[in-house]
Amino acid sequence: MLMPKKVKYRKQQRGRMAGKAWRGAELAFGTFGLKVLEPGWISDRQIEASRVAITRFVKRGGKVWIRLFPDKPVTKKPAETRMGKGKGAPDHWVAVVRPGKILFEMEGVTVADAQEAMRLASHKLPLRTAFVQRQGAH
Repeated sequence: MLMPKKVKYRKQQRGRMAGKAWRGAELAFGTFGLKVLEPGWISDRQIEASRVAITRFVKRGGKVWIRLFPDKPVTKKPAETRMGKGKGAPDHWVAVVRPGKILFEMEGVTVADAQEAMRLASHKLPLRTAFVQRQGAH
C-alpha cells in the first residue's frame, strides 16, 4: 500500500473539499488519463486496486503514472466503543481529490486499450471519473 514514510502529526482533521483541482488537472506525462469529476477521498487500497486493474489489462505493455498519493491519515475507533474517550487510532490513508484531478496516466497503448484499462480502474474507485486524452493523440 502507498503511505508516507513519516509524518509530522499522526492525526488530522477531516477538512473541506470545496472547489476544483487547480494543480494536477492537466495531462503531464502520458497520452491518456483518468480524470475525477467529483470531490472525495480515495483510499490507499482503492489506488492499489486500480493500479493492478490497469497493469493486468495492458499486460506489461505501455507505461502507467499514478498522479495521486494518500497522505491523509483517517482514524477509527474500535467497534462497540462508547462515545468520548478521545479520537481513534490511525486506521488507513486517503488521498483528497477535487474535481478535475488526473488520477492515472498512461502511454504506449492503443486508444481502445487505454479506454478499457481506465474503465476497469474506474470500477475500483468510489467517485465518478472520465477518460481524457491529449489533443494530438488518436
